[in-house]
Amino acid sequence: MQGISYYQDIVAAHFKSLTVRKEPKNLYDPIVYILSLGGKKLRPVLTLMAAEVFDVDCKNALAAATAVEVFHNFSLIHDDIMDDAPLRRGKETVHEKWDINTGILSGDAMLILAYQYFEEYEPKIFRELAKLFSKTALEVCEGQQYDVDFESRDDVSIPEYLKMIEYKTAVLVGAAMKMGAIVAETTTENANSIYDFGLNLGIAFQLQDDYLDAFGDPETFGKQVGGDIIENKKTYLYLKAIEFASDNEREQLLHLFSIQPSDNSEKIKSVKEIFNQTGASEATQKAIQDYTFRAFETLEKMNISVDKKAILKAFGENLMSRNV
Repeated sequence: MQGISYYQDIVAAHFKSLTVRKEPKNLYDPIVYILSLGGKKLRPVLTLMAAEVFDVDCKNALAAATAVEVFHNFSLIHDDIMDDAPLRRGKETVHEKWDINTGILSGDAMLILAYQYFEEYEPKIFRELAKLFSKTALEVCEGQQYDVDFESRDDVSIPEYLKMIEYKTAVLVGAAMKMGAIVAETTTENANSIYDFGLNLGIAFQLQDDYLDAFGDPETFGKQVGGDIIENKKTYLYLKAIEFASDNEREQLLHLFSIQPSDNSEKIKSVKEIFNQTGASEATQKAIQDYTFRAFETLEKMNISVDKKAILKAFGENLMSRNV
């Protein structure tokens, strides 16, 4: 098993050489476009890593890793349409560059393409991969619907929010790792443990995103800091602030999350002050740590070498301390 940069290089080279059918161009060009926009490609890297954790050449898992990344980008195209987002990774979103109908259809095609990559495997492995993929894809849709539902609700609880990010984000991270385990044909216990490792890291990853959206460095974060505050999103930070706030702080926060000023700089500053004053910032950082440590606990259940556990733990620690 290698360091993470090794797998990142393989994934980057693979996607650079990936050919997607070219006709009709207006169906396939948007697919090529979104796959070329960069991004961390965290999920396919995890699939390759997981295969080698269980002593199989990571290149055997490239088809499964490709399926995971194609599906992830399909969901981004449709999410951007739902959010009417103008930018993705600093570039025009697919529906802005083309149009909404193209975004819907190209996204649909990506979902089907993702399934096709599993056809490279023998029937037994294909069946396990497809079964996991179907379950995960449905959960991602459920998570997205929860997210939409929460926009019009003022009574979202912390457990509901955690369930939403588990389905919308974390299950795909867990599935990416379990697919590597399935390709490696390891034991069911190992496959389930590495899924739990990825799931808990995925929740920590999303909570870290919530935190960085408010408190990240604009130079390194890659997105507009305060975006969730501008959009009045009820993130973990917000929900914890509501839980801990005094009556006056709660009233102020509810007011700030009911307005859309032309200049958001004062709103962002005021909300961040409340996040700090109430202890919501500290509680969010603790939750990130807690879910990362839960992931580490699952490593002890895996029948793998100490060296491999150390590499996976280092990967989790790097995620916990990231600033992008």
